[in-house]
Amino acid sequence: MTHPPAGPVLAALVSRATGGRSWRLDRPGTGLDVEETHLPPGTAAAPPGDRSREALVIALDGDGRLRTPDGWLELTPPTAVWLPPAAGYRLHAGEAGLHCVTVRPRPLATPPALPTTGVTGEPACLLHQVCAECGRMATESDARYCNRCGSPLER
Repeated sequence: MTHPPAGPVLAALVSRATGGRSWRLDRPGTGLDVEETHLPPGTAAAPPGDRSREALVIALDGDGRLRTPDGWLELTPPTAVWLPPAAGYRLHAGEAGLHCVTVRPRPLATPPALPTTGVTGEPACLLHQVCAECGRMATESDARYCNRCGSPLER
């Protein structure tokens, strides 16, 4: 199977990688990690990326098998296999080698830590401003009735 050359958009998004991987998505701010892998005939490797996150492995060319904790799955194009987060997956290339793409969600950014020094008092609670009947939040901090449905707000 021949692959068309990468267009300008794809070329801008990918960078060359090593270890059997010919490219990977290299764009900050995207929500996915994507890596292309080519395994020569008779070789094996773990799917690239962090195995604590789910993945989608898509066979593009060649043949092979995927070892899972539950057994073996055959990989021939255009097979796509979803892998739940877990260790123990391994790609095994067949006689034609295996060319595949692995897609994983990127981990969410960790929010910055809140300051712990110089903070006094209790955390703000605004539940007294939310109407129990319709769920709307009062626009005034001292409101006694919901301005949508007229129900009294709990104090």
